[in-house]
Formats: sequence, C-alpha cells, structure tokens
Amino acid sequence: MCTAIPEYGYTQGVTRKAYLSDVSDDEWACVAPYLTLIVEDALQREHSLRAVFNGLRYIVRTGMQWRMMANDLPPWHTV
Repeated sequence: MCTAIPEYGYTQGVTRKAYLSDVSDDEWACVAPYLTLIVEDALQREHSLRAVFNGLRYIVRTGMQWRMMANDLPPWHTV
C-alpha cells in the first residue's frame, strides 16, 4: 500500500507509509468501542490506541519479534 496516512502515535503530525496490516477506518469503527477504557485524548495516553492496535496487528501479521517492531510504530513495550 503506497498511500501516506496521518501518523497515529509515535511522532504526532508526521505522515508515514501505510502497512498492509493497518486497520481500516471501517474496521476501527467496529473495534474501538471494545478497546477504549479511557477517552482517546486522555492526558496519560502517550500513543493513540489506534497506533498501538496497528502495532499489534503488524506483529501478528508479520510474525516478527516484538523488539524488531518498525520505528514508525509505538515502541514494542507499549504495544
């Protein structure tokens, strides 16, 4: 996938190339209500929930080791 998407976590305001494992807007609309325990813009949240979810999907889809997570996703210990 070659489209640039807004960055949802690691570096706010920067765009990054989308991964095939990234959640679509429709999928996110279905999943988000089940994952949100606090509001999306809470002060203690350093990375958006969507970025963390994309990181999890990236690891599951690629079978990669946690510590080898791509640099433009949240840190492995956060995901």
